[in-house]
Amino acid sequence: MKRACVWGMTVLLAVTGQAGAVDLEHYLRRDTFKDIKISPTGAFYAATIPMEDRTGLAIVRREDGKLIGSFVPPKNNHANDFDWVNDKRVLIGLAEKFGSLDEPQPTGELFGINADGGRGELLIGYRVQSRGPGTRIQPKKVEAVAAFMIDALPDQDRRVLVKVMPFSVDPFTSAERLDVNSGQRTMVARAPVQRADFVADGKGDVRFADGAAGDNVNKLYYRDGAGAAWKMINDQGVSQRIERALGFSEDGRLAYLLVEQPSGPDTIVSWNPATDERHELLRDAVVDPARVIYRRGTSIPIGALYLGDTPRTRFFDETSADARLQRSLEQAFGGQAVFITSSSRDGRLAMVQVWSGSNPGDFYVFDTQAKKADLVVSRSQWVDPDTAAVVQPIALKARDGMPLHGFVTRPRGSEGKRLPMVVMPHGGPFFVHDDGAYDMESQLLAAAGYAVLQVNYRGSSNFGRAHANAGSREWGGAMQDDLTDATRWAVAEGIADGAKICMYGASYGGYAALMGVAKEPSLYACAAGYVGVYDLPIMYTTGDIQRRGSGETYLREWVGDRTALAAVSPVNLADRIKVPVFLAAGGEDERAPILHTRRMEAALKKAGVPVETLYYPTEGHGFYTDPHRREYYTRLLAFLSNSLGGQTATVSTPAQP
Repeated sequence: MKRACVWGMTVLLAVTGQAGAVDLEHYLRRDTFKDIKISPTGAFYAATIPMEDRTGLAIVRREDGKLIGSFVPPKNNHANDFDWVNDKRVLIGLAEKFGSLDEPQPTGELFGINADGGRGELLIGYRVQSRGPGTRIQPKKVEAVAAFMIDALPDQDRRVLVKVMPFSVDPFTSAERLDVNSGQRTMVARAPVQRADFVADGKGDVRFADGAAGDNVNKLYYRDGAGAAWKMINDQGVSQRIERALGFSEDGRLAYLLVEQPSGPDTIVSWNPATDERHELLRDAVVDPARVIYRRGTSIPIGALYLGDTPRTRFFDETSADARLQRSLEQAFGGQAVFITSSSRDGRLAMVQVWSGSNPGDFYVFDTQAKKADLVVSRSQWVDPDTAAVVQPIALKARDGMPLHGFVTRPRGSEGKRLPMVVMPHGGPFFVHDDGAYDMESQLLAAAGYAVLQVNYRGSSNFGRAHANAGSREWGGAMQDDLTDATRWAVAEGIADGAKICMYGASYGGYAALMGVAKEPSLYACAAGYVGVYDLPIMYTTGDIQRRGSGETYLREWVGDRTALAAVSPVNLADRIKVPVFLAAGGEDERAPILHTRRMEAALKKAGVPVETLYYPTEGHGFYTDPHRREYYTRLLAFLSNSLGGQTATVSTPAQP
C-alpha cells in the first residue's frame, strides 16, 4: 500500500455495497494536493489544495509539517499558480473555471500572502479596491487590467516582474515591476505586438516579446537591453512557424528558443544575438518538449522533459551536475516520470515530483548534499500503484500513413485480450493531448472491466506543428477517421472484443463520440457524450469562444467555415445512429452550452434512437458537486454495462469519527 500523507490529513473510508461493483469513492475523491513548491530557504512548503468548486493554498512549515497559513478563494475561483517571492511572501495567480472539466481561465489577479497567512491582499487586478477618498496614498492602481508573473527576480526580495494587460480586445501589454507588499508598479517595457508575453534575462531586463493580433499570426521580437529598440526576429506569416523565447545562458551571450519545424517535433535551439547564429540543441524523434528544465535556483534553461511512450529527459550538457542528479533520481524511481518542480535558492533542497500511469503523483524533498529523498505527500495517498490499472503506450498508422500514438489502459490482472473496450478521445481538440499520466476516468473504467483506448488523433499537440495543423477544419473528417482507425487496430491486435466497443468523451470528446456512431454505426455498441458540442454552426453565436476578437479567427481556421459545419454536426445526423446514447450537460456551461445537448437529445428522440440524459442546471463544463459527480458516474457505468457488460457502481461512505 502507498505511504500515507505525512501532513496528517488522511481520510479513512468504510466500503459498503455489493461485491463486484466499482467503488466510486476510490476514484472520485479529490487529490489531497495539486502542486507543491519549496520556499527560497527551504523552511516552508506552499501547496494548492483542490476543493469541490475552488482551489486553495496551504503553507506548511517543513520542520514539523504544521499548517501555518492558508488562502481560500470564493466559489469558482482557483489558486492557479503561485511563486515564493521570498521566505515570507507568496504571490498567487488567480483563475476562474465554471465546471470541473473547464480549463482554468486566468483572471489576471495577483494575490499576495505572508507565510503565516497574514497580510493577504489583492495587489493587482480588476477587483482591486481603492483605499477611499480620505487618503491620497494609493499605491495600488484601481483599473481594469490583468497581470501575470514573468520573473520572480531572485535578487530582489520585494519585487517581481509582471505582464500587465488592459481589458480590451487583443490589447498591447507592458512589463512592470510589482512591489509584492504594497502593490506599487513601475513601468519597465511596452510590447511592440498585441497580446505579448515577455522573457527577461538573468538581470531582470526584458529582452523578448512575442504575441499576435486578432489574426493569430505570431511575431517574436528581441532587444539588446533595457531602453533598446525592438527588432522582429520571427514572423509566423513569413517563416510559417512559431518561435518562443525560453531564456538565456548563464553568461547572457546566448538565448534559447523553442522552434516549430516543418515536419516532426519542435526543437530547442541556441541563438547568438550578436552573430545571428543558431544551433539545434535538443530534438526528440517523436514528441515536443513538455517542460523546460531550469538550473536549480535560477531561470537558466538547461534541458527538457519529454512525455512520449515513456517519460524521458535530455540536457544541453549531459555531463553537467544537474544532468547527473536527474539520472540518479530517475534510477531511484525507475520507470516513472521525475521532475524537479522547485528548489531552494542555493539549490541544495529540491522538490521532486514523481508520477506514472498508475501513480497520481508523489512529492519528495531531496537534499542534494546528503543524497537523501524524504516523502512529503502523495497526491492521492489512497491509490496503490501496485494495484492500479496498467497503462501501456501504443503506436499505429492512420489510413493515410500518418503516425498515431496513444495509450491503452487495461484492468490489472486481466489477460488483456478481447476485452470490452471504451474509446475515449480527449477534449480540446487542439493544444491538448493524452500523455499517459494517471487518469481518473481511465482507471475507473478499467476497474469496471474495460480496456480504455486513448489516441492522439491529428490535431493533438505534442507531436509537432504538422501533426497539429493536420487537424485544422477536420472536425468529422480525418480527425474522426483517426479514431476509427485506432479502434479497428485495437480489434485487429486482439485487445478489444469487436462486438463490445463504446465511444465516450467530454467536450470535443463528446462530439467525437456522437460522430463516431453516426459515421460508423456498425463499429460501436453505444456512445456517451459529456458536456459535448453537437451543433457546430452555433459555436459562432453561443458560448465563450466567439466573444474574443481572436476567437472568431480560431473558429474559422481550426473548426471550419460556418456554412460547411452543419454537414458534420451530429445533431443533423441522428438518423444514422443505431445504438443507445447517454448525454449529460450543465446549465451554466459557457464552453459547450447546454443548448447543444438539448438539441442532440431532441434529434435522437425524433429519429427513434434510445437516449438517456442527465442535466444539472447549476453545473458548468463538467460537474463540480460531489453528489452530482456520483450520480453521473453511477449512471455512466450502468449505461455502459447495459451494452458492454462491465461492472456497475457502488459508493463508499466516510467512516464515522
